[in-house]
Amino acid sequence: MFARLIDEMRACLQNASQSAQTSFRIRQPSSGEIPLLEWLNTQAIYPKLYWRHRETGEETAACGATMSFDCLEHAQAFLDQHRETPTMPEIRLWGLNAFEQAKIMNGRPQKSALFLPKIEWRREESALTLICHLPPNIPRAQALHDTLTCLDQILDTQPLPPLNAAVQSVCHQPDYENWQQLVEKALREIAAGHFQKVVLARCSTLQLEQPLSPAAFLAASRAVNKHCYHFLYAFSPTQAFLGSSPERLYLRRQYALFTEAVAGTVANDPDDDKARQLADWLMHDPKNRHENQLVVDDICARLRKITSVLDVSPAHVIRSSKVQHLRRLIHAQLTHANDTECLQRLQPTAAVAGLPREAARRFILDEEPFARDWYAGTIGYFSQAQAEFAVTLRSALIENQRLSLYAGGGIVAGSRADEEWREVETKAESLRSLLTKSAA
Repeated sequence: MFARLIDEMRACLQNASQSAQTSFRIRQPSSGEIPLLEWLNTQAIYPKLYWRHRETGEETAACGATMSFDCLEHAQAFLDQHRETPTMPEIRLWGLNAFEQAKIMNGRPQKSALFLPKIEWRREESALTLICHLPPNIPRAQALHDTLTCLDQILDTQPLPPLNAAVQSVCHQPDYENWQQLVEKALREIAAGHFQKVVLARCSTLQLEQPLSPAAFLAASRAVNKHCYHFLYAFSPTQAFLGSSPERLYLRRQYALFTEAVAGTVANDPDDDKARQLADWLMHDPKNRHENQLVVDDICARLRKITSVLDVSPAHVIRSSKVQHLRRLIHAQLTHANDTECLQRLQPTAAVAGLPREAARRFILDEEPFARDWYAGTIGYFSQAQAEFAVTLRSALIENQRLSLYAGGGIVAGSRADEEWREVETKAESLRSLLTKSAA
């Protein structure tokens, strides 16, 4: 199927020299699973992005950058400048937004790693679509030639390699002793009234015996971590950020915006009766309900100035492989549709930073012993017609034989360092448990 659509796209581009069209689509009905992650892993065209939707199962595999943007404002300006282009409402800019800023391969801090793909596969319901975008800022003949050259570089799909990565060593930042000190300091700040909540995180760096395949690692996570957004952003052959996140930052369809407050956590259990008992405890636990309400209040306050309607659902429990969370759904009607503004208002949420956001964020930047970079940021896409971003939780950075796992927990009045450490351990286990062997 891949080869046939690529041949059709090649023929389409070869006949497009007299057209002003800059975006080309070929759509074909399909049924069953399509190996998009395997296809993407086989290619040597960077950057590479994979996305699978939490609910619909919609998938995207994209590679190569027609345009790249290191901040939201530049990406938004690109969409705005081409607003009158007929195909522009459906053109999606894909990528990452950092928690604060991230240092990527050239060492230069970036707030975002967004791009308009050269080649994009999109599987929606029962159809597969191949999309190619021409560079808009070079002569058309050269743009067509460059895109055809990119298509010629596509390789035949190969199976994913086996996931076989023995762990040689593990290093936590912070370690348990420093975690206790950090939580105690946060509790003193809360008692002094400097903030109500702060979300503290841990980075666990695993040294492996051999390089780890990001795609194989994500495929293993996708198989066990249900009801999650599964994502992969490969910057180069040796560096990739990936994860399986249960949390949506927001979905926007024109002026309708859907977001959620996910805060409050308890362990899951493979036994359904025990899982229900844990969920019932979570629903009625004052600390967790308070933590969730803080996030709801913060989201509503941030959206109130740009919305005409705000509705909040009752709390309910969502269940993932290792943990269960309290969630409340929020629906808003925007007065205007601007994704840069939506992202800046909502990211980072109280669920990943704290409340008030600026005071909690400053504590995190000053006190956490590692840079979050892409962790607790967002991944997804935006376009004129629609946008969707997931919060980059349950995530990992792979750099050759080094695997960094990230997880966090919300600290409020009454929190205990040992209980929060166990919660972080449980969250990190959703990815850590995928590896075949462990360090002693």
